[in-house]
Amino acid sequence: MGQIITFGEVLMRISPKSNKKFIQSNSVEFYFGGTELNVAISIANFGGDVKHISAVSEDFIGETAISYIRKFGVDTTSITLSERPLGVYFLEVGAVMRPSAISYNRSHSAFSQIVPDKINWEEALVNGSWMHWTGITPALSQGAFDTLKAGLKLARQKGMTVSADPTYRSGLWKYGQDPKEALIELLDYSTIFIGGINEINEVLGTEFGYSNDDFLKASKQLMQTFPSIEKVFDKIRTSLNSSWHKIRARMWNGKEFRETQDLDITHIVDRIGTGDAFAAGLIYGLQQFDDYKALEFASAACALKHTYEGDVNLTTVKEVTNILGGNTTGRFVR
Repeated sequence: MGQIITFGEVLMRISPKSNKKFIQSNSVEFYFGGTELNVAISIANFGGDVKHISAVSEDFIGETAISYIRKFGVDTTSITLSERPLGVYFLEVGAVMRPSAISYNRSHSAFSQIVPDKINWEEALVNGSWMHWTGITPALSQGAFDTLKAGLKLARQKGMTVSADPTYRSGLWKYGQDPKEALIELLDYSTIFIGGINEINEVLGTEFGYSNDDFLKASKQLMQTFPSIEKVFDKIRTSLNSSWHKIRARMWNGKEFRETQDLDITHIVDRIGTGDAFAAGLIYGLQQFDDYKALEFASAACALKHTYEGDVNLTTVKEVTNILGGNTTGRFVR
């Protein structure tokens, strides 16, 4: 398994303890994260060789963030420094029928001001075999879009696998770029699609439903539109309430459709980063197992992330394997 490259913003998350609202609390906790960084650290925890590329503030907060990333064994040599502050988001964790709420402060962050000449992609990708991107990064700024595009173009020229999680968040696209056109342009450089019906409908302008039959039709149309895409993977979440969800996953690899069993998460500790945990489990799994075993691994990794506080999935390969073996009782390990 060669080096896996991720590119995206490093964020600080600030949140009241437990399930309190800010108005209730005089103390808060903080964590570092960010969609692509969450993927990077999770893969590193599985034993993968990972490099994260970003820009952080040139102050003690940025230094702390880099130290945090290095702690997990992630390569930080391509992280640049900026006079602008680190991006921040504020989270109130919901419970039962009360949903969680997030407020971002990232419009003028260190990463939002990144431009292509800040990253030496030739040097950054020298050991790379896989590059992963999400729809969050190109939504932040023109510079972030242009920088990502430059990296993806070179990655494909080098024959690297490129996985895309084109998450669409309408509230982030504020700099004038058309989201659909931008995502379409980046998907032309991608080989693995990690996303569901919503993401496919967004880029194709279609109205597929959520059934397995529609997923199969949508996946085939996606692969016809983007011939470089070889496989499509989708995580399905069923929410009974804010604290109780079920997770399963499905795939189309151009040859067969497969679907995993539901994993029941009856008490969610922290939902942030669970999609990133799925992507990380899939990227790792596809380099170790066949497609369906990788799908099962990703689904179990995603389910386990719900049991960890913070943005990052701290689970190991052994813990995921235990879930796949049917050990979901949570009994003591002695």
